[in-house]
This record gives sequence, C-alpha cells and structure tokens, in this order.
Amino acid sequence: MKRAIILVLDSFGIGALPDADKFGDVGSNTLGHIDEYCHLNNLSFKIPNLLKLGLGMAYSRVNNKQLHCDKRDYSTNGLYGACKEISSGKDTTSGHWEIAGSPVLFEWGYFKEKFPQELLDKIVKRSGIPGYLGNCHASGTDIIRDLGEEHIKTGKPIFYTSADSVFQIACHEETFGLDNLYNLCKIVREELEPYNIARVIARPFKGTDASNYARTGNRHDYSLLPNNKTLFDVCCENNIETIAIGKIGDIYAHQGTQIEIMANGLSDLIDKSIDAIKEYKDKPTFIMTNLVDFDMLYGHRRDTKGYKEALEYLDTRIPGIINSLTSDDILILTADHGCDPTWRGSDHTREHIPFIMYNSGISHDIGIRDTYADIGQTVAKHLGVTIATGIAV
Repeated sequence: MKRAIILVLDSFGIGALPDADKFGDVGSNTLGHIDEYCHLNNLSFKIPNLLKLGLGMAYSRVNNKQLHCDKRDYSTNGLYGACKEISSGKDTTSGHWEIAGSPVLFEWGYFKEKFPQELLDKIVKRSGIPGYLGNCHASGTDIIRDLGEEHIKTGKPIFYTSADSVFQIACHEETFGLDNLYNLCKIVREELEPYNIARVIARPFKGTDASNYARTGNRHDYSLLPNNKTLFDVCCENNIETIAIGKIGDIYAHQGTQIEIMANGLSDLIDKSIDAIKEYKDKPTFIMTNLVDFDMLYGHRRDTKGYKEALEYLDTRIPGIINSLTSDDILILTADHGCDPTWRGSDHTREHIPFIMYNSGISHDIGIRDTYADIGQTVAKHLGVTIATGIAV
C-alpha cells in the first residue's frame, strides 16, 4: 500500500535564491549561518541522521562549500537536492501551495505600514469592538509585551502585520476569549476580500502582565483558498486518504484535508506524525506535517542556539520516523521558505529549500530543482495520480 509523508521544517532554508536581491536577502542562509554560529562559538552541532539522508550534500549543491558539521564520515541513504521557489513571495502560504502543485504566480496584497482606515472602520463597525491597538508592523512577542496590558484594560484587540501578506490579531485568551478572537478573525477575513491578503492569524496569549505574556498553542490561520487544485484535492479525487497535521489544514483552507490532527510543539508534532504513519496503513495515504517551531520560536525570534537545538532534537527522532515506515512509503523532509536566525529584522528570508527523500535502498543526487512543485509531483507519481505542475524525481 503506497503512502507518502512530507515533513515541512517551517523556515529551514539552505541558502539564498538567485532572486534574493529583490527581497533584501542576498547572503541569507538559515542552515549555513546556524552551522557557522556553532563553529565560531565552539559548539557541537550534531545532526548525523539528517546528514546521512543527504542534507549536507544538498547544502553543498547550493553553496559550493561544505558545512563545518559535515565530516562526510558516512554513507548517504536518501535522495538529496534542493528546490528554487517560483512563487512571488517568501511566506508560508506561497511555499506550501507551491509544494502541493499550486505556485503563487500573482502578487499578494501587502500592508506596507498601517492598515487602511476604511478597512479598520468596517471591522470595528461589524464586530462591535471598542477600537484597536497596534496598527503597525511588529514582532508578535514584542507587541504583546508592549500593548498586552492596555489590551486587557480596554478590551481593544491588537492588530499588526509583517512583511508577509498577513493581518494578525493578538488577544488575551482568557480576558478577551478564544471564541471572540476567532469570530473577529472571521469578520476580518471577509472584509479583506478586496485586498488579496493570504492569511488572517489569530494570536492568542496568556499571562498576568508584560513580564510573563506568552502566546498559546491555540493559534489559528484563516487562509484564502488555493488558486488551483493542489495535491490534496487530487488525492481526494482518487480515493487517497489525506492527513494534515499541525497547521497544514489552515494553510490549505481545509480544502482536501480529510483528516486534521492538531498538535502543539515539535515533540508532539513528531509524535502525532509517527502515530498517523502507524495507524493509517490500510489504503493509499498522503500525510503532511508542518513543524512550525523552527519558524515561530527560533527563526522569527532570531534564536540561533534554539534553532540549532531544535534541529538536533529532530535529528534524534529521525530513526523512529524511518522505523515507522513500510517499504512502499516515501518520506520527504523539506521547508517552505527561509527564516535565517542571524539575519536583520524578524521576517522570512528568500532561500532554497532542501528536498531530502527517504525510500528504502535508494540514494542519489537529484540536483537543484526549478520549483518547489517538484516535491508534490514526486509524491503524485509515487501515489499514481497526476497534478499539473512540477517534474517528478
């Protein structure tokens, strides 16, 4: 029974794309700079299982140099390479849609500084909120620290955005209420129709004051529908079970994601992925998991050491993931964009992503692919279905 599993290491870029100059990201390199940080600070960086799958080889393909942590004292046991992005952005939605065969070949709408007053007035009128705070570009952790107490005192939600096509709303989970936050996000999603904004994100947080505010695991994304059929749609049409773990269902606007499994934190996401691999084995199946912590906790927060330690933890789980597979399964490790923790600012970075695939007994270099869509096309070929975009390896 053929199955395919994709684990998306959210933000795990491996070197700037040729068009990185358009995004101010020339020289960005998420993996390379983590490796360099460890080398310069005499820190061990132990990712032997990822290296055996070919991650170091893929990195060398992109950068024409070797990782400091890659001693090449192993034999590779995976297919390895990298992918360029043809979508217009460097965001989660564009990256995931392209992986699944629906590249974003149009321009998203963006908020360059503030939200349009006309939009804000409509949101206030429809929702009945007493007003809003923020209305700016901001780091999510910074803005809840700075405005959280005023939010709790006034009941005004915190509105903010970033370099991505996004409208984010932070509210205290207990004083404002989770359902109230979600309902507000649904109203904003509807009012954003003329602006072509990819996502509205609910950012609930808890805590008693600015010293201990922390975002919770009840984040929810409200995405536009993909612009074309994705791998999820095609699988559904061909009686292939689709399983979305973590925020995957949100990213694809719940279109074609038959079974959605929630999980919080890297360990839980990996556990739930292994559980799904073991449980759903009676029919052809496509499983996709987003490992969001790499982006949310370490990339955006510019926590290089934390990113390194999370990669090392994932590496320790690789043998268990592989042991849960059958001989008819393929496992793909990839990313959706970069988020170099050493880079200026707190936004994503325009980078190549790794394309690492495990299929028992097969190992070779698949080169640098022209589009992320080659990942979805490879899955489609393995499962015996057809999608419109990409070339299978």
